[in-house]
Amino acid sequence: MSSQPLEYKGLTLTVSFDGERCIHAGECVKGLPKVFDAARSPWVDPDAASATAVMGVVERCPSGALQYRFGNGAKSERPPRAASVTLLPRGPLQLRGELRLSRGADGAPIAAGTRLALCRCGHSARKPFCDGAHARAGFDDPGLLGETPPAKAPPGVLPAAPVLQVQVRPDGPLKLGGEFHFLDGAGRLLGACREAALCRCGASRNKPYCDGSHREAGFEAD
Repeated sequence: MSSQPLEYKGLTLTVSFDGERCIHAGECVKGLPKVFDAARSPWVDPDAASATAVMGVVERCPSGALQYRFGNGAKSERPPRAASVTLLPRGPLQLRGELRLSRGADGAPIAAGTRLALCRCGHSARKPFCDGAHARAGFDDPGLLGETPPAKAPPGVLPAAPVLQVQVRPDGPLKLGGEFHFLDGAGRLLGACREAALCRCGASRNKPYCDGSHREAGFEAD
């Protein structure tokens, strides 16, 4: 799926970049243009700002395309206390937490980390990752919760989040297991779940949940 991420070594931090996962949100170039400059080669200079500033901007990258580690190889980015799935209006699913993305019933690993942006329009050429195709396809979902599924956590604040397992079902939905919050694009809490099957074909009439429409639509994706 993804080529080896490019690495940019600094005195304190090494920043890595996986272009296959980038959705061009621009948090990096807007946040620290001295560090992240697409007109320069190499385009990342981890020493052009403090390590704290670089870490803060990298952690705002919604797709996880940017990562960092210290010179001794240790990683310090910690997942948030509760995992979350943000329904971006007319855009992808943005996941945050301690995440494990795998494929099919055999659980073959695809990615792990604290940040993912996953396609929900059905048109990405880099499924399950978003590649911005929702804009070209005119995907027009407002990012609200559909009918509440039966597997629902009680209201209130969730306890410390375990790993959120995200399984990509061939030609079908994303199956999530683990406690998480649903948020809207403004960061408002919409609900909480312990498990859910989320549409990734773009055709469900009960978005973000899968309603089986992928079969009618002939959706095909590993």
